[in-house]
Amino acid sequence: MNTAVSVFSSFSSSPSTPVAVAVDHGVQLAPMPEVIAAIAAGRPVLVMDDADRENEADLICAADNLTEATMALMIREGSGIVCLCLTPGHAGALGLRPMVEINRSSFATAFTQSIEAAHGVSTGVSAADRVQTIRCALQVPAPGGAPQIVSPGHVFPLVARPGGVLERTGHTESAVDLARLAGRAPAGVLCELMNPDGSMARGADVARFAQAHGLLCTTVQALVAHRQGLQAVAEEGGQGGGRASATQEAVGEPA
Repeated sequence: MNTAVSVFSSFSSSPSTPVAVAVDHGVQLAPMPEVIAAIAAGRPVLVMDDADRENEADLICAADNLTEATMALMIREGSGIVCLCLTPGHAGALGLRPMVEINRSSFATAFTQSIEAAHGVSTGVSAADRVQTIRCALQVPAPGGAPQIVSPGHVFPLVARPGGVLERTGHTESAVDLARLAGRAPAGVLCELMNPDGSMARGADVARFAQAHGLLCTTVQALVAHRQGLQAVAEEGGQGGGRASATQEAVGEPA
């Protein structure tokens, strides 16, 4: 059962205008336009999913403006498993294969083989090395060109569903959708937030961390609501106009 309260209770003619701000499990949620602006500016945000799903908060940022400081925060305060969230097309262009042939994980998280930058790194573990790996992974080589990444490595790619959070309500899809909505390349970076004792950060833990680091919080369901609002506006505006699909407009894909 979803216990989250949406950031938006309804949508005005402008889907970017919040009409209600909510609190989820004691965590104040930021209006979605503020969350998207933070992503556009290169600041990480905290995204929580449902209590009956993973029930965790992930630090999420866009991949193309990732900084070493943000990576260090993820490594220091998170699980250490830093993931690069990619579209299916991008993962395919990089030649990334699924980590396993049959995915039996609880939420079908689409891990591929791990990666490392082919150049410019030492052990691949440091914040600088992982940022370099992600930068290299964003550069799809031309046919016959030298590979920018190798496997295995210390960054873990995840493949998002094509429909984003409207198809799968996961952190992977949230990362890619937020990057797109922010006008960045459709790729995101995430890491699960943890407490100092090794337990997962939830509720009040997330609120304290957000306040201590000046981070905005949202939920996957709030992002779903925002995208549904964008989709509704696109469909209304496209009636009789032969415009691009609502899904394409909502996430910034080409027609």
